[in-house]
Amino acid sequence: MKILIASKIHPDTVAELRLTHDVKERINASELELCEIISDRDVLIFRSGVQINRTVLTNATKLKLLIRAGSGLDNLDLPFATELGIDLVRIPEPGAQAVAELAFGLMLNLAREIRFVDSELRRGHWAKQQTTGYTLHKKTLGIVGAGNIGSRVGEMATAWGMQAVGCVQHADQADAEHLKGCGIRLADLKEVVSSADFLTIHVPKTKSTLNLINREVISWMRPGSFLVNLARGGVLDEKALYDALQSEGGPIGAALDVHQHEGGGAISPLAKLSNVILTPHIGATTVDTMREIGDRIIATLDSPSNHCFAQPPKIGSSSVI
Repeated sequence: MKILIASKIHPDTVAELRLTHDVKERINASELELCEIISDRDVLIFRSGVQINRTVLTNATKLKLLIRAGSGLDNLDLPFATELGIDLVRIPEPGAQAVAELAFGLMLNLAREIRFVDSELRRGHWAKQQTTGYTLHKKTLGIVGAGNIGSRVGEMATAWGMQAVGCVQHADQADAEHLKGCGIRLADLKEVVSSADFLTIHVPKTKSTLNLINREVISWMRPGSFLVNLARGGVLDEKALYDALQSEGGPIGAALDVHQHEGGGAISPLAKLSNVILTPHIGATTVDTMREIGDRIIATLDSPSNHCFAQPPKIGSSSVI
């Protein structure tokens, strides 16, 4: 098969694919570059950071299979791919675990002011008396989007002795039972936000979730609470968060792994605030995750009968809020 790799995957996977396939790599290529190289490709492997839009797909005249090395589909024109009859395989599970673990890492960092004390110590200042921090034990974790990732965060929270409350859109009985097994109590968005000491966001980027965590929703947050966003840039109103973090009576810290503007030297206004932690969309980027995704890519290509078209999450599934 003729394969185009448009996003970084594990080098061992690339090497193995080259043994039996015609492989070309164009990592994070522009639309023009993709259009030029995709015309004779049978398979496209991609992650976030590259736009697979109508123009690119129109030029992919021989494309039979899309492999999304992750879960989010906000960078793919899914309806047009469906119209063209191109199969899609998603590989969400490895990345979901990595993102869930990062959520906890960021919460711990915020709670114990690790970024601040590390910075001070590197300057020779022993800031033991300037920080007290908080424990996660017995705190309430609010999960906006208790799906594949959010439910894992809820399970971790239970193990830490936290109370987890989450929301999904139009949750059915199966959703409720699954989340109960993960230690998560279902509630509506307002209760989840207003009851949380730590609020974490895990929704896909869709028309219904764009600007979901807006100024009004942020105003529901408890005084002294923390917010963590590992969903997608655009789900959270960053200007509203910026204002809230500088005001009294609201959240006192935030961590964002996803941003309204990513790459290209963009610097978020939130970078000016000392009570904010920013990471460059690294949620699913671990050595273990990349290796497991690579193994699944090879298994998918070795077993064409396993190709299945992945429909968008059904309304009411625990993949959405």
